[in-house]
Amino acid sequence: MPSSKSNVVLSSDISDFREVAISNERDTTEESTTGLVENTGYQDSVYINAAKIFQGIRNEKPQDKILVRYGNELVPSLPDFKDECSQRSSYELAFSALKYQDLLENILLDSCFYPCQSIPDELTSLIVVMLYDLQDRKFQARQISDEEESIPEVREVEHYLYSFKTKLAAALARCRIKHDARSIEYILPETIRKQEQRASTLPLYAWINTCKSSHEDIYRELKEVGFTKVESVSDFEGYTYCLDKHCHDVLVFPASVKEEILNLELFTGYKLILQDKSRSLAVHSVKALLNLDDDIIVAHMGSRLTAAHMSVLSNQSTSKVFVCGVKSHAKEVELRELFTCMECGSIQLLREDFTEIEPTDQRLQRAKVILLLPRCSGLGVSNPIEFILNEHEDAGLLRDLSQGSVAENKLHILAEQQLQELMHAMQFKKVQAIVYCTCSVYPEENEAVVNKALESGVEGSKVQPYRLSPSLWCNAELEGSSDIFFKMEPSEISNCCFLAILARQREPEQVMSVKDILARAAAKGLLEGLDIGKSSKREEKRKKKSKVTHQRNISKDSMVQTNIVEFLNREIVPSNTNSEVLPMKVISDVPQKYVNQTNSSIQLKKITKPISNSSLPGLLKNTPNLSSMSKVFERRTQVRKPRVEDKMVVLKPVEIVLPPVMVPCFNPQGNKFQISAQHYYYRWTGINSSAHDLFIPSLSKRVNKSKETLPSPMVKHPRPWI
Repeated sequence: MPSSKSNVVLSSDISDFREVAISNERDTTEESTTGLVENTGYQDSVYINAAKIFQGIRNEKPQDKILVRYGNELVPSLPDFKDECSQRSSYELAFSALKYQDLLENILLDSCFYPCQSIPDELTSLIVVMLYDLQDRKFQARQISDEEESIPEVREVEHYLYSFKTKLAAALARCRIKHDARSIEYILPETIRKQEQRASTLPLYAWINTCKSSHEDIYRELKEVGFTKVESVSDFEGYTYCLDKHCHDVLVFPASVKEEILNLELFTGYKLILQDKSRSLAVHSVKALLNLDDDIIVAHMGSRLTAAHMSVLSNQSTSKVFVCGVKSHAKEVELRELFTCMECGSIQLLREDFTEIEPTDQRLQRAKVILLLPRCSGLGVSNPIEFILNEHEDAGLLRDLSQGSVAENKLHILAEQQLQELMHAMQFKKVQAIVYCTCSVYPEENEAVVNKALESGVEGSKVQPYRLSPSLWCNAELEGSSDIFFKMEPSEISNCCFLAILARQREPEQVMSVKDILARAAAKGLLEGLDIGKSSKREEKRKKKSKVTHQRNISKDSMVQTNIVEFLNREIVPSNTNSEVLPMKVISDVPQKYVNQTNSSIQLKKITKPISNSSLPGLLKNTPNLSSMSKVFERRTQVRKPRVEDKMVVLKPVEIVLPPVMVPCFNPQGNKFQISAQHYYYRWTGINSSAHDLFIPSLSKRVNKSKETLPSPMVKHPRPWI
């Protein structure tokens, strides 16, 4: 029998409970105005799974401060979720109990519910999660369906909690009075409250699976189910959506329609994939760096939807997406079933963790870009449940998120792991770029990791070093686009995102092929509707034939030039030192097509030193330039590719004026010779100072002049031209 003292306490608790009831009615009214759905409880399986999750992520207290004992393990089995909705509800309930763990333990102790002799410590986690749900329902009875499968442990704990509901409500009221809180949300730290507020209004981002549907079909189906397209997030009202301004294949929905859109065939049929925007930003950054046929490495198996998105964007090429860390056969089967449903056929699963794969692995020699999404603190995520479910992150992330901060030693461990993964990625010599992305607000996990990796020089000296590169898909609307790092702070419309792109410096002689340029343009969305696939066999055969013909022409040009040089060496005659001009033999039978080809194959180099050829007359060596239009440059035939170590001898320009030549030719009507009235002028220049008596013609254009304009002092050739 309870004592009189306990009766006094009970009457006080009842008065406090009435006060709580009045406050709860006010809270219920406020919630109804915001459109929140009234909580009527969960199925028994949700409570059991939430208790298992909470048992693994609860905050451990020092041994001398433990007042509530949880036992070693709730049950030996892992959570078994019926469907995705049940999984999400279990995580949400466990995370809520984790945030209010101290408050719930105080309520159990203050109400004298704990310790309870009839309930073992192994069920304490179940008591905590069910107590949170009971106070969230304003201590009202749960609605139980007749078709629901009952679990004895759940029904037992529920019976004891409901029998203590008056004392539990009174204990809750005293805690709120102690903290001067209108509701239990105000007991949480400021950072956690802001995070919850952002999570309640955070829009939903979904990318279009173009392997199963086109953009136009998605828009049409959304219109058929009652959704209206608006310009921006600020125009959201009811069943509306808009296009994301950064990623062309991402749609944005208001948070209020979450339950409705998850039941649409567009989502259940994998035509629209719900995923955080930060992952889409990372995938589009990789796509902008790809050339045709380049493979991609996704360094973490947890990013299953990210790998699928990467496969969808590279669907038009022959690129492969390698996903690392698929350890178990069961996980491999699960992923293959998912990718089959999404019609993503270019994904290759690797058993090894990314850091266990050697950079020389033959399977990855065509990989040119690595997408690195390391495990991070995730404190920039407003809705951690969706993040964990979509990215398959460890539920232990919730422990830090429930406190609003990360311990310094744990942050150091995370940063070291991130640095090791990034440095390992830099050792792949065939890889040309790395995309590093986190959802952390700490510089220790972002800028510090990237800068340390760049300073390490781990890529070696035999390859081009990595340098920071701005995002190729950035436009003027992007905040912080002028910064080398892309950062998006947590807000009411997006989670945190840190993005760094490390790209190798290009070789000085490296030139982009047309195929690569087209691939880059396609990545930026500039070639929509155009086919940039591989060239046909007929085109390749024609290119090969054209290349052989070009080589033959070059060899023929070289032979013509050699004949010219030999002829000049044989026919050149030094003139009198008093003469102002040097007579040269004119080659009039060179075809004009050879003239044009030879002229285009000769490289011009500026001459700054005087000619030292001893075969030239002394007066000619000192002849000044006659005009700026008649400067002569040294020309060297490109018989072989010049080497860098070859030294170049630069000569001083000298002008040589040739006399007019009367060229004999045959008369078509007879065998007699006749003299052409046309005259030819050619300019000649020496190769270098070491080649004596050797000249190569520059083969300028033919100039026709009359006899009256010819220079008067001319030296005649001693014998006829033949």
